Amino acid sequence: MKIFVKIVLSLFMVLYLLILTKLTLFKTFSITEMNGHISFSHGRYWGSHNFIPFKTIAHYLFLADVNPSIRIENIAGNIIGFVPFGLMLPLLSKRFSQLKSILIATFCLSFTYEILQLLFELGSFDTDDLILNTLGGVIGYLPIKLFYIVFKKNGTIRSQAKGQ
Repeated sequence: MKIFVKIVLSLFMVLYLLILTKLTLFKTFSITEMNGHISFSHGRYWGSHNFIPFKTIAHYLFLADVNPSIRIENIAGNIIGFVPFGLMLPLLSKRFSQLKSILIATFCLSFTYEILQLLFELGSFDTDDLILNTLGGVIGYLPIKLFYIVFKKNGTIRSQAKGQ
């Protein structure tokens, strides 16, 4: 039964990563347009990127004169998009049972997306996306950690492990 759960979780993780990749890297491109952007032939465009932490977050929270739905989509969307990653990762591997490992893994995944956006002109590199995405992974991890703390304290997890 345990192997079946791992297989199902792994399939969900693959599906989730495919959807996240489409939404992050190819949100404005059709399938046929994607091929034109997967090359280094385009010139570098550094002007639309943000390398200053909290600049975009502050802009959307305090300065921008934009529709509130755009603010929510940009801030909450970056957080919510990575919650499943922080939720599923510790369930798939014990190596990701600590907050530090979730922080590193989520940051690395987010950094990979940001670098790909930068190199292939699929969007703009934004340091604030790294912060918000990593926060999303941590938020996803917290219910799992709380579950383990509660059930380990009650001895439920330990007693089930001994009975197997």
